[in-house]
Amino acid sequence: MDEPGSGGNVVRYYCTAGNGMEAFLINEVKTKLAAEDVCQIPGKVLFSSSAKINRVSNLKGAERLFLLLKQDSPVSLSCNPWDPHRNRHSYSVDMFKKMFYFCVKQEVSRVIGAGLSRLLGWKADLKNPQLEINVHLSDDYCLLGIPLTRLPLANRSYIKITGLRSTTAWAMASLAHIQPGFRVVDPMCGVGTILIEAAQEHKDACFLGVDIDEAQLQKASENIAFAELENRINLLKASSLVLPVPSATVDAVICDLPFGRKFGSRIDMAANLPLILTEMERVLRPGGILVLLLSPQLSCLLKKLLIEYDTGPTSNPETKPQTGMQNCPSSSRSPSKKQTFQIHSGVKSSPSQETKLQHSLPFTVSSLKHQATFRVSLGAIDGLIHKYVKTDCCVFRDVMF
Repeated sequence: MDEPGSGGNVVRYYCTAGNGMEAFLINEVKTKLAAEDVCQIPGKVLFSSSAKINRVSNLKGAERLFLLLKQDSPVSLSCNPWDPHRNRHSYSVDMFKKMFYFCVKQEVSRVIGAGLSRLLGWKADLKNPQLEINVHLSDDYCLLGIPLTRLPLANRSYIKITGLRSTTAWAMASLAHIQPGFRVVDPMCGVGTILIEAAQEHKDACFLGVDIDEAQLQKASENIAFAELENRINLLKASSLVLPVPSATVDAVICDLPFGRKFGSRIDMAANLPLILTEMERVLRPGGILVLLLSPQLSCLLKKLLIEYDTGPTSNPETKPQTGMQNCPSSSRSPSKKQTFQIHSGVKSSPSQETKLQHSLPFTVSSLKHQATFRVSLGAIDGLIHKYVKTDCCVFRDVMF
């Protein structure tokens, strides 16, 4: 890898980022680009770096990348433009506000275009411009910049079929702190976005995607082939309720649990969350990391479940102690060794297995220790990324196949 300063002179940039992604992007520019003078404003991260432009344009947590021309405070108005509208109804004020912002946008574009024409003799071309200048205005700041890429950085060239937003998938993978030799599982992989983002960043790890939906696995297979990652990402059709993976053998589990309208009729995620969580916990080794993307409702449910696990079962006091319990073995190995998955080939979870597992509630004390929660925008809705670490002292039920 090139040295951070190999690009020559220090250049000032800014990136746009989805709500909640700013912290991930700040860490990325500091780590990958040795960025200096890093600062954050809502939805944007400003930084200086001497790294080559091809490295800067390879940022994974950013939406768009700009060359910063000018940063300033917003222009103060000499009078209050709202005075003539104080006594109007709320809908009229709202309409005026929308029209006001629209007019400001048009006026700013006109003024900048006229100024460049006077200074440089350039001619404005709104349909096919050779150079685009962006002005970001808010009540607190004004940014003037030039976009450095035609397409957003979030549009990955190596992903054919889009699923979870690539920036969010990358952020989840970054929380897993994947090391060489790690074995990483996504038990609800969908089209494979999380696995692909993780594999692009970590060349010496092994990845497994599991999904019960044949159509999703087919799309994931196409994506993996398109990204040329077939040799490092394996796919398996199985239920997340009964994973065909030995206990305490996985270094990281990363999963976007389906929620929202798209998945509302397909699976009762709230009812199955305790079962899914138990399976994820079972396959994780002590010290392993669990990263989950949840809806606000599922996030609250997960917190409640883990509190109940830690304080003991309360829903059914007559439940007898579970049999078939075993202590998690303490696993330690050299991270430099290449790891592979031991999968029970051809084994699929039957309905009777899943029903048996459901009837075995309540669960034992959880070994998952909460590390952090991040609220991120997914577009129309927000999601919450939870990070947990499996502690060394844990007790769980092994699942037999």
